Amino acid sequence: MGKLKLCILGNGYLADIIVEAGLKGMLDEYELVGVLGRTREKTELLAKKGGCQACGTIDELLALSPDYVAEAASVQSVKDCGVKILESGAGMIVLSIGAFADHEFFGQIKAAAAGHKTRVYIASGAVGGFDVLRTISLMGQAEAGIRTRKGPASLKGTPLFVERLMEDGTESHVFHGSAKEAISLLPTKVNVAVASSLVTAGPEDTRVDIYSVPGMVGDDHKITSEIEGVKAVVDIYSSTSAIAGWSVVAVLQNIAFHAQPRMS
Repeated sequence: MGKLKLCILGNGYLADIIVEAGLKGMLDEYELVGVLGRTREKTELLAKKGGCQACGTIDELLALSPDYVAEAASVQSVKDCGVKILESGAGMIVLSIGAFADHEFFGQIKAAAAGHKTRVYIASGAVGGFDVLRTISLMGQAEAGIRTRKGPASLKGTPLFVERLMEDGTESHVFHGSAKEAISLLPTKVNVAVASSLVTAGPEDTRVDIYSVPGMVGDDHKITSEIEGVKAVVDIYSSTSAIAGWSVVAVLQNIAFHAQPRMS
């Protein structure tokens, strides 16, 4: 049996982790055949490192007939390319899960996957415990919430940031709302909230609270899902985004146990 063809959507730090994992022999079931990113120079550098083709468009990438496309780019990249990837017959590993907070787009993705017998694999990123969170939601209508604590500097460039947060000596509660509302305000900051909502109560009904913590480095996410008689709490802290890239590697390893390469 030949190797599974893998393409990467993205050319930054997280995409580089996937390439590095391959070079270290951690993805031996795969052949990296292509990389697509926003900037040609960075894409070419990463492609050279991985020994594959640098692509300038999604059509060029899909012409390589990948079995799987690993996304390590952005919410917009998922929205721009997700349906086309699935319709090509490739499976897709998604890291920028915030794209699925858009109910209409989520429906398009599900329809494309069902219509072309392909699959979407959600990379856990900086969150875990999907199995128990999903189990509780199957048992009944779960009450779900996520509390995120992060340093004020990480909120810069978002509607939640105000200068006083940099000077505050105490923790500040800067957001309360649904996961859907959170993603509309912070499209690149709340993938964990959206991922959690998809396996619990849904983006509209999962509560999100965000706190600015002076001097804090990294993010701490506490996810709760509860029905009568059963409660799960998942708490994850990470000071680096590297965990997101490695979560894609973990998904690819799991897929390799039962996947078959496409016939060209």
